[in-house]
Amino acid sequence: MTAGFTEALLGARRPVIMELKRQDAAGRDLFGGRSVARIVAEYQDAGAPCLSVVTGRWFGGTQDLLREVAEATDLPLLQKDFITRRGQVDEARETGASAVLLTAALLPRSTLGNLVDHSLRLGLTPFVEVTTEEESRRVPRAGECVVAVNNKDIATRERGAGDLGRSLSLLPAVRSGGTRCPVSASGIRRPDEAARLIREGFAGVLIGTGLLRAGSLPEWLDDFDRCRDATRPPTWRSAESVESNDTWR
Repeated sequence: MTAGFTEALLGARRPVIMELKRQDAAGRDLFGGRSVARIVAEYQDAGAPCLSVVTGRWFGGTQDLLREVAEATDLPLLQKDFITRRGQVDEARETGASAVLLTAALLPRSTLGNLVDHSLRLGLTPFVEVTTEEESRRVPRAGECVVAVNNKDIATRERGAGDLGRSLSLLPAVRSGGTRCPVSASGIRRPDEAARLIREGFAGVLIGTGLLRAGSLPEWLDDFDRCRDATRPPTWRSAESVESNDTWR
């Protein structure tokens, strides 16, 4: 099993968790005929510090996808699914994950605590996803977890553009919980959006659809580098946000 998910992200030149997801929330294909091995190779060539693998059925995922990615790379892997039982954590570890998604909105406090403890005992990084201040306050052992703000809502099966302003508004609460590694996840499409989140204090961003649909992954990442290093902050509002009336707050 590969270890060091948090360390890999914190030490990365480009702190972008690059995601493999077979389809978007509307069921549209994202691989475009590319093999898993090819996408993994493209991400590795781009300097990905770690990968996210969506095994949830909403996005066409399976446990076999995680297994295939694990066979193709030694990078730390996050399994993204609705994990609610210890047995799923055990299976994630056996399949090659080094981090597991735990969704605070789905888990009672005691269950979340038990799954965080169990993950850590197995050497896995709990990647705890939150959408509100209340959820961020009840992340146990936050200093040993990645705490990620999900910019979309599972109540709508993560359809829509997402609210990137949620990340900025929740960042102080997430940081106050003690995590070393706050992450903004989902709904990040453009390089300037990702760069803004890093500049504002996030240790990493998780991006799937935006990278899988990029015309050129190297160009997308080069633009990210330029925006992150620019003296002038990127625009507050994304094209997707304008269409959906979601704005940065």
